Amino acid sequence: MPGTSSLKVAVICSSNMNRSMEAHAFLSKKGFHVESYGTGDKVKLPGPAPDKPNCYEFGITYDEIYQDLLVKDKTFYTQNGLLHMIDRNKRIKPRPERFQATRDKFDILVTCEERVYDQVIEALESRTPTDNSSVHVINIDIQDNHEEATLGAFLICELMTVLSQSEDLDNDIDELLHDFELKCERPILHCVLFY
Repeated sequence: MPGTSSLKVAVICSSNMNRSMEAHAFLSKKGFHVESYGTGDKVKLPGPAPDKPNCYEFGITYDEIYQDLLVKDKTFYTQNGLLHMIDRNKRIKPRPERFQATRDKFDILVTCEERVYDQVIEALESRTPTDNSSVHVINIDIQDNHEEATLGAFLICELMTVLSQSEDLDNDIDELLHDFELKCERPILHCVLFY
C-alpha cells in the first residue's frame, strides 16, 4: 500500500504548472514524498493567441499569476481551465520552482517529455559531484493538456507504486520499466545519474 514509500520523487515538466503539478497532487494524496519542478527559462501559459503566451519568471507565486490572469481576462482564463489549474497549484505549494535551481536530492526524477528529460540530464551532469548517490531519471511522454495531465498522473503514480515495492530498485528497475512500458503502451526513457 502506498503511503509507506520512502522513495523521494520529483515530477518535472517545462513550467511546473500542469503535468508536474497534477502528478504532484496525485502522488502526495497517495502518501509519496514528492516535489515538482519545471525546466523552462520561463513559466509559460497559453495566452489569447498561440504566439502570445503569458510568460512569468520562476519565483513568482501561483497567486500572483492567478491575479494577473483574472485582470487580463477572467472569462477566457476560466473557460480554458487555467484559473482552475492555478487555483489547484497554489493549494499544493506557493510557486513554480525551476529544477536547475534546486539542490534537493531524489531517488527518482520523472519527466513528462523528452526535451525536459534532456534538460534534467544536462543540469545534473553539469553539477559538481557531491556524494555519488544515484538517481533514476525516467521519462513518460505526457501531452500538455488537462486530460493527458490527469491520465499521466495516474500512470506516474502507478509506476511509482510498482517501483516503491521493489526490494532492490537498482537491480529491478529495468525489468519493472519494461513491463510497465508494455502495459501503458508509451515509450519510457531511463538512465541513472549521480549526485
